[in-house]
Amino acid sequence: MADYIKQEDYSEPRCLLCETDPQSQEAAITRIPTGRVIEKLDDYLGKNDYAAAERHLRHWAQEAKEGGDTRGLYTVYNELMGLCRKLGKEREAMDFAERTVQLVHELGMDNNITGATAFLNAGTVYKAFGKAAEGFHYFEEAKAIYEAQLDPDDNRLAGLYNNMALSLVDLGKYDAAEALYQKAFAIMEADDSGSADAAITLLNLANLVEARDGLLDGNEQILSLLDRALSLLHDPKLKHDGYYAFVCEKCAPTFGYYGYFADKQELEETARRIYEGT
Repeated sequence: MADYIKQEDYSEPRCLLCETDPQSQEAAITRIPTGRVIEKLDDYLGKNDYAAAERHLRHWAQEAKEGGDTRGLYTVYNELMGLCRKLGKEREAMDFAERTVQLVHELGMDNNITGATAFLNAGTVYKAFGKAAEGFHYFEEAKAIYEAQLDPDDNRLAGLYNNMALSLVDLGKYDAAEALYQKAFAIMEADDSGSADAAITLLNLANLVEARDGLLDGNEQILSLLDRALSLLHDPKLKHDGYYAFVCEKCAPTFGYYGYFADKQELEETARRIYEGT
């Protein structure tokens, strides 16, 4: 198990006179520019440059630690656990997940949306590396907070339902997973810019049908879901940006798996052109 961050890892020593002066404590902190850090991260991800994105985040994690910026460190660690998950770096992703959750507790964010997002991300890391049962409680904690504090049509709820359902499929709880997928799809379908995410949900449903019913018995429903997903991906309202490229890249293998080879190739080519700016 990874070591949790201790206070001495990110706090500068303070003199006794400063102990009782909140303004002096705040003045001793050097904040990192989290807005610019995330903006640059999005730029790297939009170009599919994951190596540069990781270097960027690790640099600012060190800056946040040295400056005593605990909240900045939380932000960077939260991004690092997701990036390492995408890169398949299990040890690092699990480590950053544990560190981020620990910072949630230390910063008193256990019952707000910011903390719930960290729980969601941590649960996703556990699922990605075959530990759905061990990490499922993070989804449950996030769900309780999100449903209490977000509007029912908030896209963040849809993201939670999608990721939570993926873990439920791994656990063989197909009916519960399908119910969450349907709730996620309803939110995304009502959003003018939600077609790409809705397509992912339909592909997830296709995988659920195969897992539950088998490829032969579920064939008709699977093909219907794939056709609906393709239609959503070709929605003319969708902006062909870095996120759309990511979605195309994410969806392509599923279409290929079910025999939609031309569509798989088209999606991969679309993603390539966007990343290369051509």
